[in-house]
Amino acid sequence: MQRPLSTLPLSPQIKVKVLNAGFQMLDDVMQVSALELSREAGLSQEEALEVLQAVRKEAGADGGGAAEDGASLTALDLLQNEEALNRIVTFSSRLDSALGGGFPVGKTTEICGAPGVGKTQLCLQLAVDVQVPPCFGGLGGQVVFIDTEGSFMVQRVVDLATAAVRHCTVLAEDAEQRDAAAAFTVENILSNIFLVRCHDYVELLAEIYLLPDFLSGHPKVRLLVIDSVAFPFRQHFDDVRTQRTRLLNGLAQQLIAMATKHDMAVVLSNQMTTRLQGGQSQLVPALGEIWGHAPTLRLLLRWAGSQRQATIFKSPDNEEATVSYQITMDGFRDDDRSEQPQRKRPRTLADESAD
Repeated sequence: MQRPLSTLPLSPQIKVKVLNAGFQMLDDVMQVSALELSREAGLSQEEALEVLQAVRKEAGADGGGAAEDGASLTALDLLQNEEALNRIVTFSSRLDSALGGGFPVGKTTEICGAPGVGKTQLCLQLAVDVQVPPCFGGLGGQVVFIDTEGSFMVQRVVDLATAAVRHCTVLAEDAEQRDAAAAFTVENILSNIFLVRCHDYVELLAEIYLLPDFLSGHPKVRLLVIDSVAFPFRQHFDDVRTQRTRLLNGLAQQLIAMATKHDMAVVLSNQMTTRLQGGQSQLVPALGEIWGHAPTLRLLLRWAGSQRQATIFKSPDNEEATVSYQITMDGFRDDDRSEQPQRKRPRTLADESAD
């Protein structure tokens, strides 16, 4: 792209280093990795990532293709697209029902919760479920699983995959389903999970930067999981929270763009933190209120006595609802002791009078 790098919204110090290294136009760095740019221009890895993110953003803005496509859409087109939206089931019928059929493809969903409540278990369950053959109501897709905490347990995935294979085998009725079930094996499920281990936020941002090229070569990927997005960003940012906010905003925009362009679900797990409000401390999702606007849908997993409960507390098209679930040997399932989803009833004039 024949546009000077000096026009990018970068600090003067970064611009000088990049220009002195011989990079003059956006085209000069389009095919350069963050590591190469860091070495050649004498930048830190964070600065190199900032340059590459700015280049990609400007390249997308100048392309014009997206704007032209967007201008041709009507509200009816958008409605039909929403109605045709693919979803990934969780094997918890109550949660799937509350979500309108499962986790939506083409959007970002955040799973929040305290340690041990089942966030990683749900992420692993989705990594298996996205591969269910289409004739059984699945997507037959692949998954990229980014592990930032070292919590990916392959033996647990084997348990979940075994249960999913058994489930499809029992359901098979016609020849198509029997053939699909025969090909839906634990080995194939494991081979369709592309695992990436990131140890800090720099590695995570670098992986997200490189991911579009990987997705272009793997069109069957229908799910991206980051477990967890909070862990890398809750370290080394005590005195530079503005930098963390800026990096998180850039990450959020990239994830939203990838979910839309590559027609895949993006699922992020998030930790909880304490916040003082009214003189009392309460548990809230980590990374702050600004980050809370990034995901399309937010799901809170929590303990209610001895029961686990999942609450939809942010969604543009689903009612607020709470369902109970359990973690079994087979995976994420309904809690047979629970009631139907508890939906929040809209207030009426009678309620106002009672107040």
